[in-house]
Amino acid sequence: METLTTLLTEIRACTLCADQLPDGPRPVVRAFDSARILVVGQAPGRRVHESGIPFNDPSGDRLRDWMGIDRDIFYDESRINIIPMGFCYPGTGKSGDLPPRPECADAWRGRLMKQMSKVELTLIIGQYAMDWHLRDRRKKTVTETVKAWQDYWPDQIVLPHPSPRNNIWLKRNDWFEKDVIPPLQKRIKELL
Repeated sequence: METLTTLLTEIRACTLCADQLPDGPRPVVRAFDSARILVVGQAPGRRVHESGIPFNDPSGDRLRDWMGIDRDIFYDESRINIIPMGFCYPGTGKSGDLPPRPECADAWRGRLMKQMSKVELTLIIGQYAMDWHLRDRRKKTVTETVKAWQDYWPDQIVLPHPSPRNNIWLKRNDWFEKDVIPPLQKRIKELL
């Protein structure tokens, strides 16, 4: 039977799509079998690729604020798993970072999710995470899916990407921080 430790060792040595990655592979994933919260993002950005620390950027600052926790709690692997859809920085496209490499989810995601038996809340961040985790329960758009957050609650919650690139979305959708963030923070506090 596969253990989380052996699986993570295998993931961290992965070179599956090395020739497709502009800066080479550097899988960034954090998981521990006791964690009750799972954060599912898209893929590491350039800063995260360089540091090896997930959400170690302005997106992470906003996400931690939404969650109502500090860096120490966020990076406590025994409490919070951070498993993006793609583990390596995919490079930059015309309007931001490229999507996560699909090979990553195909090779690793199912096996990792089997190891997450204690997770009681999954934060699903962005379109690619919604596609994989919600499948046919996903609405037509990210906005519609986030508006329907109670359809997935209390085991899952869908969030827009916390990137500063989404400031306009947050201004247009002020209901998000009023209606979604308070119950999210309450649930996280209960689980921690």
